[in-house]
Amino acid sequence: MEILRFAPIALLAGLGACTTVAEPPAPPPAAAFVGTVSAADPRAEEAGLAMLRQGGNATDAAIAVMLALTVVEPQSSGIGGGGFFVRGAADGSVTTMDGRETAPAAATPDWFLAPDGGLPSFDQSQASGLSVGVPGNIALAWKAHRQYGKLPWAALFQPAIALARDGFVVNRQLFNSATANAELAGTTPAGRAWLMGADGKPAAVGTRVVNAALAATLAEIAERGPEVFYKGARAEAIARTVAAATPRPRGMTAADISAYTAKEREPVCGSYRGYRICGMGPPSSGGIAVVQILGMLERFDLKALGPQNPTTWHLFLEAQRLAYADRELYVADADFVTVPVRGLTDRAYLSERSRPISPGGRLASVAPGRPAGAPLARADGDEPAENGTSHFAAVDASGTLVSYTSTIEAAFGSGLTANGFYLNNELTDFSRKPTGADGKLVANRVEGGKRPRSSMAPTVVWDPQGRPVLAVGAAGGPTIPVQTARAIIGFVDFGLSPREAIGLPFVMSFGEGIMLEKGTWLEGAAERLRALGHRQIVVRPAPVKAGAVGRLADGSWQSARDPRVETNVEVP
Repeated sequence: MEILRFAPIALLAGLGACTTVAEPPAPPPAAAFVGTVSAADPRAEEAGLAMLRQGGNATDAAIAVMLALTVVEPQSSGIGGGGFFVRGAADGSVTTMDGRETAPAAATPDWFLAPDGGLPSFDQSQASGLSVGVPGNIALAWKAHRQYGKLPWAALFQPAIALARDGFVVNRQLFNSATANAELAGTTPAGRAWLMGADGKPAAVGTRVVNAALAATLAEIAERGPEVFYKGARAEAIARTVAAATPRPRGMTAADISAYTAKEREPVCGSYRGYRICGMGPPSSGGIAVVQILGMLERFDLKALGPQNPTTWHLFLEAQRLAYADRELYVADADFVTVPVRGLTDRAYLSERSRPISPGGRLASVAPGRPAGAPLARADGDEPAENGTSHFAAVDASGTLVSYTSTIEAAFGSGLTANGFYLNNELTDFSRKPTGADGKLVANRVEGGKRPRSSMAPTVVWDPQGRPVLAVGAAGGPTIPVQTARAIIGFVDFGLSPREAIGLPFVMSFGEGIMLEKGTWLEGAAERLRALGHRQIVVRPAPVKAGAVGRLADGSWQSARDPRVETNVEVP
């Protein structure tokens, strides 16, 4: 449309008193919101964003991230391991899927014991076929995609295939991990071939590396589906690799791999100050622990205390101690043992559990509670700390959230490789001793087909109005539920953005002591916490790596990566 405009006076002589001037072009419309993604590595994050831009949804994006992390973050997660998938929709529905690894059929409670009944060192157990569970991530991705995916299956693989085939640049995160764990990272010739230089040392920061074997594996799965991973030559290669490194007559078999299934599980949900919190149930302890910690803290006015008050974090430590006491005794694979999930997360139980917590001092001791449905004859296990893990999250245009945590357990898992990827050491998440000192069986003992207990805590949150507002989780073994609960407290109680919430100082109870994050204001609160009864205090850098996507006050969405890893994951 043309409109009548008055020309500048200097031009009137030549143009007349008035003229018809075209309307200046309208600015291009703002791009419609397609969603956002959070991942530990920016290249994996871009893989997820690419799916959203192509019209995919949060499920598509999360799967593409998991696949890309197999390439660029091989020390932490990938298709040689397993994971948990939590999806929360705008209508309040929630789905949780279990892709945790399983023990071979031949595994028995004495799986890790030496012939004389003794227990070898953890390192011996880890760097052997005994530690490898049947990988679950491809089955999990397939199940999630068939139920909720929008883009073609093969499309989700393209960013990961390109990274593996064309090469990617080693960042400081991968270099540091490969240097610190060089023996595991270079256990096999295949691992050394692409990750190590001619001098046998890890490829330097800035080096472009190519993983052609992984590219070929991903391309075949993209074309033919999960069948080629769980059956045929690729499954047999995994089984041969694991069995050859297993110091027992029977190890993993191709039949163990072909029998694997990902499972939909009942979510674990609770409420906190009107917000609905949902996460993963057994075999994960993470969802239960997050709900328990928050439930025990709800009677305290943390907002009034504030995020820089030592009393706030003292209360947080006390709730952790009680939740983890329950975790050690009761939580394992619910397909094999009775786990009193409803009793452990019942509001009345948590209120009673919280009663001894005092702002004025530390509990002298903690013990497991007696929730409804609790088995009586149980013993604590001797599970080691978990390590290598990656968390990622996505939200799409519909407001649907996906929170997905993936792991191969320790850095570079078992060190064994097959088909271009590292194989997990998840079976060391079982209690290597099947009984406690009193002879009672440990819930998290090894059994054939069983899934080891996990700390992973992918979580989705709805606000009091029922709107999905946060997908959050973390890496860092037993610290994961603590990181996740801390982020929710920051978001809900203190009104922090997702980035600010996951950046809060880290504090955690370990046995009789506590750890304070070095370089934060908490370091200066040590004396106050000591006065509250926390006598054994260690100050050190925090071994944490959280991630989230969350809704801000203005309705926009923010992607958040833990500030502690930002420098190390930058691509040179």
